[in-house]
Amino acid sequence: MKLIIGLGNPGGKYKETKHNIGFIALDEIAFQNGWVFNRSKFESVYAEGIVKGEKVLLIKPQTYMNDSGRSVRQWLDYYNLSDEDIAVVYDDMDLPTGKIRLRQKGGAGGHNGIKSIIDHMGTKNFNRLRIGIGRPFENQTVISHVLSPFHKSENENMLFAVKRAADAAMYWVEGQTYIDTMTRFN
Repeated sequence: MKLIIGLGNPGGKYKETKHNIGFIALDEIAFQNGWVFNRSKFESVYAEGIVKGEKVLLIKPQTYMNDSGRSVRQWLDYYNLSDEDIAVVYDDMDLPTGKIRLRQKGGAGGHNGIKSIIDHMGTKNFNRLRIGIGRPFENQTVISHVLSPFHKSENENMLFAVKRAADAAMYWVEGQTYIDTMTRFN
């Protein structure tokens, strides 16, 4: 079993924001595979499918970004999964819009959703798929940046990154190691 966990905030107010790029990427994976987010469990909404005989869950925690780890921990405990069985998809201000970066471990880098997952899992070792949202504009706070929608001039790059992230996630769930996935998509 594989879990692809997208980070974001629930509700229409946040739907199109940069901080919700993890949810947006999971929507793309679901769309490409004909899966539907029509179930809820462990403070999440999720979609499920089968890829090459293996169950895959797309999970959107509904706990708000800063407490995402609470939901993730429940999934791992219930299915007795290890950190190798998950990939977390989230926004990264240190990458320009349109870029993705895959890693197997690391710190939170100032990202409160990742900090929460690290705190609840007790490890920094889990697969990550970061999608660039760029840095705040001059005189813009980090909070206003991440909670704003992409500018029209960024949409094409954002959509490219979302599709590339979906391709990388599917490459991994189709049976490739995460190291091989990193080599192909970084």
